[in-house]
Amino acid sequence: MCNACGFPTRPGHWTDAGADNAGDRLRLQLRRAQVLNKLLKGYGFTARPPGHAPGFALSSFSGRTTILPDLEAVWQEAAQQLGHPIDPLDPRFTAPADPAT
Repeated sequence: MCNACGFPTRPGHWTDAGADNAGDRLRLQLRRAQVLNKLLKGYGFTARPPGHAPGFALSSFSGRTTILPDLEAVWQEAAQQLGHPIDPLDPRFTAPADPAT
C-alpha cells in the first residue's frame, strides 16, 4: 500500500520475479541495463535505471534522454529514433564471441 495515496503499489515487471526486496530489484535492474547496453551500443544508445522509478532512461548519442517504463518501451523508442526496428535476436548479438579477438 502506498503511504502517500493509499492505493496498492504497482506490481513489478515480470523480470523482477524472485526479487524479494528493493536491493534485489535494483541489482536485477542494473544487470538488465548492462545487457541492454551491450545490445544498444552499436546503435549509439545507452540505458540506465532512472533512479527514481522502475524502467530505464534511454539516451541517444545526440544527448536525448527518454524515461521508459520497461524493456518493450526501450525497443520501441530506439526503433522510433532510428527509423527501423532493432532485432535483439540478430545473430550479431547472439553469436558466440570469437576468442581470438
